[in-house]
Amino acid sequence: MEFAKLDTDRELRQNVAEVVFCEGKEDEHLVKIFRRLYEQNGQVLGTRASAHQYDLVKEVIPEVEYNETSRILKVEKEKELIGNIAIVTAGTADIKVAEEAAQTAEFLGAKVNRVFDVGVSGIHRLLDKEDEIREANVVIAIAGMEGALASVIAGLVKNPVIAVPTSVGYGASFEGLSALLTMINSCANGVTVVNIDNGYGAAYSAVQINRLAEE
Repeated sequence: MEFAKLDTDRELRQNVAEVVFCEGKEDEHLVKIFRRLYEQNGQVLGTRASAHQYDLVKEVIPEVEYNETSRILKVEKEKELIGNIAIVTAGTADIKVAEEAAQTAEFLGAKVNRVFDVGVSGIHRLLDKEDEIREANVVIAIAGMEGALASVIAGLVKNPVIAVPTSVGYGASFEGLSALLTMINSCANGVTVVNIDNGYGAAYSAVQINRLAEE
C-alpha cells in the first residue's frame, strides 16, 4: 500500500500485532488497512472508530464487531484470558475511556475486573471494593475532575497503578489537564500516568505487567 507501511513483524517483536487508530483516517485507507491486517493475523483491533467506519469495514469483513461506548472496532480470535487487571473509574462519565481500556485488554488476552463509579466523593464505595482491587496484578485508575482516585488507590494497595486522566469536568479542569497534573504530581508511590483519555495506552501497559505476573 502506497499510503501505509504496516508493521508486519510487530507481533514477533512485541507479542501484539499492530493496532489501528481509526480516527482521522480516510475511508478507503482504513478499509484496506483493516482487511490486510485481518488477512495476515486472523484478527485486528481498531481504536477511536466511528459507526460510519464500522459500516464500511463490515462490507468487507462481515464478522467485524463495534462497540459504541468504547469506539472499539475488532475482529477477534477465541483465546484464553489470563491474570487479573482491575479497571476502576471515579464516575460513570469515565466509562467510555474505561471500556476502551477493558476491551483492549481483553482483546490482548487479559482477564478484566470492572469496578466502576467508586470515586473519592463517596469513598466508602471504593473501600468496599478494596479487597477485590488488591487481588489484581495491576490497576488502571480512571478519573476526570481533580483526578484524585489514582493517588487514593495507590495509597491503599501494593499493585502497580496506571492512572488515566479523562477530559470529564467543568471549565477549570481544562479538558483533563487538571486531572493529568494531579496524577503526575501524586505523592503516592507506584503511580504511572498516561495521556488524557488514553484507555488504550493504559491497557497495553497493564497487559504487559499482567503477562509478566502470570509467568
